[in-house]
Amino acid sequence: MERFKCAAALITARRPEKPVLGLRPHAAGRAARWFHANFDGDIAYAYKANSSVFLIGALYGAGIRHFDVASLPEIEDAATIPDAKLHFMHPVKARTAIRRAYELGVRSFSLDSLDELQKIVEETSGKNGPARDLELFVRVSVPAINSLIPLEHKFGIAGEAATQLLIATRQVASKLGITFHVGSQTTTPDAYTAALKAVHDLIVHAGVVVDVLDVGGGFPSRYSNSEPRPMTDFMAAIEEGIETLPVREDIRLMCEPGRSLVSEAESLIARVDTRRGNHLYINDGAYGTLFDAAHLGFVFPTRLVSKQVSNDAPTNSFELWGPTCDSIDHMPGPFVLPDCIDEGDYIEIGNIGAYGRALAGHFNGYGTYDEVILLDEPQLTMYETDDADTATANVEQMR
Repeated sequence: MERFKCAAALITARRPEKPVLGLRPHAAGRAARWFHANFDGDIAYAYKANSSVFLIGALYGAGIRHFDVASLPEIEDAATIPDAKLHFMHPVKARTAIRRAYELGVRSFSLDSLDELQKIVEETSGKNGPARDLELFVRVSVPAINSLIPLEHKFGIAGEAATQLLIATRQVASKLGITFHVGSQTTTPDAYTAALKAVHDLIVHAGVVVDVLDVGGGFPSRYSNSEPRPMTDFMAAIEEGIETLPVREDIRLMCEPGRSLVSEAESLIARVDTRRGNHLYINDGAYGTLFDAAHLGFVFPTRLVSKQVSNDAPTNSFELWGPTCDSIDHMPGPFVLPDCIDEGDYIEIGNIGAYGRALAGHFNGYGTYDEVILLDEPQLTMYETDDADTATANVEQMR
């Protein structure tokens, strides 16, 4: 794969016809190292966020060995990773998926109902009876606080039903876990404080021994319209909440970061096909990597990369329209760019590494991309550049 110092260097070298995904594996590696240094437990990458082999390789190189997988295709793909431990954390699974996952070595499953528990037990049983090596996580429902995408309405169990499910799961699990998810792009740590308080009350009421606690995902990234609290605040809130739990001191911890590991590791370089006032028509959009900008209100950091402008050049707030013949292919933004932008210019839309390529389709014949590696830093970051990143960039630029 070609390497460029930055997106501007790519445009200087060639003016691509297709939209381009600019990968920054060093950013994914940096995020993984930060989690290893600051979270005292297993870090299970949420595979659905981005399964690019380059980014998975960067995460693996930074020590990631646990993976949160949510479907059989993800399991079959991730099972090829050496020494990987897979956690099937979708609370509702087809029987065939459970059975095949167990055949592929998966022993860790989540559930949020007695029906799902029965399915797991039945589909992992053998000639000698029920499996005795299951690590089962009961998914509990917790309130979403300051999260852009709440998740508690689809999955999770609470109240007396959660108590009964914990007791029943404890009877068949080799290791019993509790898991929750505070919602995607959670910007304040009080969401984890409230969730761990709910877990505390549930454990007390159920009176069961819990072996593993999975605090889920939800860890944020930075966007032009979303400035989360520092990541250290989240870790402090989690540590404080765990200290109050009625569990053994040797309880194993796990988390499932997705967005926060790979958001900064990809950007989109798109061409402006026409300008109409403060509306820019570009060659990728809602049916491609910009789904979140169109449907969930994300405002990704954006910059002009096809020509140089002074820092004090006039700017304008733009709306973006994608290339398809569909009126919902619209990203309202606002995206702030130099007012001199026009047809034929290229813009770089940053921090799309989480869910961008994963959600891209081929509607109207679009959805194919060139890919390059970029050696510069993301437009916005939650992490300080460390020595390993600097060393990697220096080696790459020497090649």
